[in-house]
Amino acid sequence: MTSDTTTPPTVATTLDPADALQATQVVVFALATLSELRDSDTESHMLRVQRYVRALCTQLQTLPAYADVLTPTYVEMLLTSVPIYDMGTVGIPDRILLKPGRLTPEEVAIMRTHTTLGHDALARAEKTLGRVSPLLTIAKEITLCHQEKWDGSGYPKGLWGAQIPLSARIVALADVYDALISNKVYKDGVPHERAVEILTEGRGAHFDPDVVDAFLQVQDTFRSIAQRHADTDADMQQKIEYMANAIAEVAVI
Repeated sequence: MTSDTTTPPTVATTLDPADALQATQVVVFALATLSELRDSDTESHMLRVQRYVRALCTQLQTLPAYADVLTPTYVEMLLTSVPIYDMGTVGIPDRILLKPGRLTPEEVAIMRTHTTLGHDALARAEKTLGRVSPLLTIAKEITLCHQEKWDGSGYPKGLWGAQIPLSARIVALADVYDALISNKVYKDGVPHERAVEILTEGRGAHFDPDVVDAFLQVQDTFRSIAQRHADTDADMQQKIEYMANAIAEVAVI
């Protein structure tokens, strides 16, 4: 008999920076896909929001106050994090998450926990690293704070002004724009022009004035992104079927 001297395959214990970033992007995409299983938003929605955020960052980089903050590395980490800013919705019951009508005060309170659910999940994941991750820091910021408002009337902490991380102030406007112009199962989106009016009206109240001003400079880019990556008929059918199944499940309960 001859001995088996085949060398077992080795597994790398470290990743070079490029591989590490790619691995992170794959994990983020997987988390975003999981989140979409519990929401009627489509992959196109996340793609649009990423593009909006890039357009806002590019415009803000022209201002001296933001040039040193919105470095290429920071912007890349922000864009990588965008697909999971709403990941906390995984923990919200379908009867609330997909309810077409007005939520009750109790349901609103539950819905608002999606910000802390997402943040806390990422915080626990970061603990396993044994160190602070710049990328996860940004991801935690946007999951926790994208519903905060410039005037302090948002949630979960009622932060106001520059207390709100810049990453979340940028994502907040991109998120609301897409929510306004996108068709839902139960209602049509508004025209781009009306969305511009609504966001402008929110300047200094809902939104950071600088982010609104940046948006007004690149609004044509937003319109183009929305048109180029609009939800397809298949996307809408997916939304309808998911909501119908969720309603049926709630009815059984």
